[in-house]
Amino acid sequence: MISENRSTPRRKPRADGLASRQTILDAACRLATTHGLEGLSIGELAKTIGMSKSGLYAHFKSKEELQLATIDAALSIFGAEVLTPALKSPPGLPRVHALVSAFLDHLSRRVFPAGCFFATVASQLAARPGRPRDRIVAIQQSWAAEFSKALDQARAAGDIAPGTDLAQLVFEINAMLFLVNFEWVVTQDPGVLEKARSGVKRLLEAAGAGRREP
Repeated sequence: MISENRSTPRRKPRADGLASRQTILDAACRLATTHGLEGLSIGELAKTIGMSKSGLYAHFKSKEELQLATIDAALSIFGAEVLTPALKSPPGLPRVHALVSAFLDHLSRRVFPAGCFFATVASQLAARPGRPRDRIVAIQQSWAAEFSKALDQARAAGDIAPGTDLAQLVFEINAMLFLVNFEWVVTQDPGVLEKARSGVKRLLEAAGAGRREP
């Protein structure tokens, strides 16, 4: 007889269920960069991976839940491909360059089939209030914060002039990365990636950061 004070152990998720969810989210991340997150429907995703809509509903009860899970899956990929490698670099100016290079390299490797996942969905969700947009905004702010922190370290090390407006510099660097994402998707020309590297280099040199170019 089971005591009323003893909690019944939770059933562990089946391994095949977890694998199915990961398969779904991998496909969702790819589709979102070509169709947009708003264009990501349970029906379209089910068709793409050869699963029934009822099978998908077993994992995601609503379109919003699917969108949020897709954003988190894309963040996990972005973290492994861009953030984790870049954050292994020394703090300060080398990290600024590492963040830029890791971002451009993930475009070149086509980690997502149609450029940066977050650049794609951010522009689409900007005018659509809701939890998916809030999640994207938080991720974008976190990305910008990595640049702010690294640039502040560079300024403390004397690599950037004391009076430099770091918020403006972060804005300009990220504006350049958003633009190169668009041009890369449209042209697939590696030359545009080099233009972005050169553009960031000039921005940092103008801020007094050219002395320690990696």
